[in-house]
Amino acid sequence: MEYRFLGKTGLKVSEIALGTQTFGWVTGEKDAHTMLGHFTDSGGNFLDTANIYNDGESERILGSWLEGHKSKRDDLVIASKVFFPVGDGPNSTGLTRKHIMSQIDQSLSRLHTGYIDLYQMHCWDSSTPLEETLSVLDDLVRSGKIRYAGASNFTASQLMKALMLGKTCGYAPFVSLQPEYSLIVRSTEWELIPLCIEEGLGVLPWSPLAGGWLTGKYKRDGQPPENSRVGRKDRWDDQPDQRESELTWRVVDGLNTVARRTGKTPAQVALNWCMNRPGVTAPVLGARTMEQLRDNMGCTGWRISPEDIDVLNRASAVTLPYPYRFIERYTRRRD
Repeated sequence: MEYRFLGKTGLKVSEIALGTQTFGWVTGEKDAHTMLGHFTDSGGNFLDTANIYNDGESERILGSWLEGHKSKRDDLVIASKVFFPVGDGPNSTGLTRKHIMSQIDQSLSRLHTGYIDLYQMHCWDSSTPLEETLSVLDDLVRSGKIRYAGASNFTASQLMKALMLGKTCGYAPFVSLQPEYSLIVRSTEWELIPLCIEEGLGVLPWSPLAGGWLTGKYKRDGQPPENSRVGRKDRWDDQPDQRESELTWRVVDGLNTVARRTGKTPAQVALNWCMNRPGVTAPVLGARTMEQLRDNMGCTGWRISPEDIDVLNRASAVTLPYPYRFIERYTRRRD
């Protein structure tokens, strides 16, 4: 396992992060603990969760494992998130001072830890003044409850506004962005990743396998496996009407071609492509079983050849909208 700096910080994180959204959902506590042990014993030190994952069960299960491995805590980088509703009350959601201060204490309690290394704003909040959000994060950094702050699911303009306001007011800055990014979601490259590179933020892609569509388990003319996200109809975001397109099947064909040539699985190829893209620090892997985790972790220790990268890039290419197409035609980025 290799380690990379998280943005401009001196914090080193493993080149892949283990996402824990499945814990308490399709992965029970015992299996989750086994997966955490395997990941950390293999050198992984970056663990990602959120306060809303399975009504807090993801954090609780991760915390129960941390409670039994206290000697590892200082070597681990624990990331969590806040924003989405945790109840029906009018103040049970968002990035307000009230909601964040309430949720950080609950997350710390579930995680059995005195601090969270990376506390990420799970989504842009259009109803809360940005100054309010950034000031409470600065307070949490100063109090020691969090070490760093990050963003997730922001537009480029929203992220830039947060960065500039932080600089102007002297608030603790965002050090990372967790966006969706994969071979079938490459719009992240249009503005977000260049902005993160320019401003020195780490990029932590979520859903690098597009909810399982880049694992090779789904076939163009076949029925989805019963025990899959599509087969179980788990998440609206990963159902065929959201993920399936001619682009998807073109990418799957390209992945299968490269997988056969390299002797790797389609998932390993897709993850290796993602983890070695410009600006990327660590993709967040999700796994339901130990078998899936072992397969996904096979994305490390090798690199796709330039020829195979070209195959995947051409398969996943889309026509850029204006003004990106216009700018690409008439200007050239400095390397």
